[in-house]
Amino acid sequence: MYKKVFLISIIATIIDQVSKYIIEANLKYDEIIKVINNFFYITRTSNTGAAFSILEGKIVFFLIISVITVVLLVKYIKGFKDNVLNNISFGLIIGGIIGNFLDRLVLGYVRDFIKINIFGYNYPIFNIADVCIVVGVILLCISVVRGGEYENKSSK
Repeated sequence: MYKKVFLISIIATIIDQVSKYIIEANLKYDEIIKVINNFFYITRTSNTGAAFSILEGKIVFFLIISVITVVLLVKYIKGFKDNVLNNISFGLIIGGIIGNFLDRLVLGYVRDFIKINIFGYNYPIFNIADVCIVVGVILLCISVVRGGEYENKSSK
């Protein structure tokens, strides 16, 4: 299971970092490209905090929390069944955390570029790493609700 999760994490991290590089190479800071009017935009911005810019400037705090979270996730993976849903869930979460961790470590901020407007509400700008984390958590919740989390140790 660890190899599959590791591979998915690496792929998620690479996609995140490449997408951020492409945005950074092609857009000026705060430039906006309209993809779908009144709904979906691409822009180049940065964030030294978390979602909604909470705890702005607490880079060391987020670096420490990221390492602790990845260590705990790796520890808890072994209690979950080795199946596609769990592998993807953990891989996306860990890959997303690593993607934002790398930004904070190297740049001192996270590169964000996806801007969504839903029913007139401008959702906070985010990136592929954030999408990976959210989708991974949702998939993990689905797995837990379906009873797919714990390996049946007595059958081995």
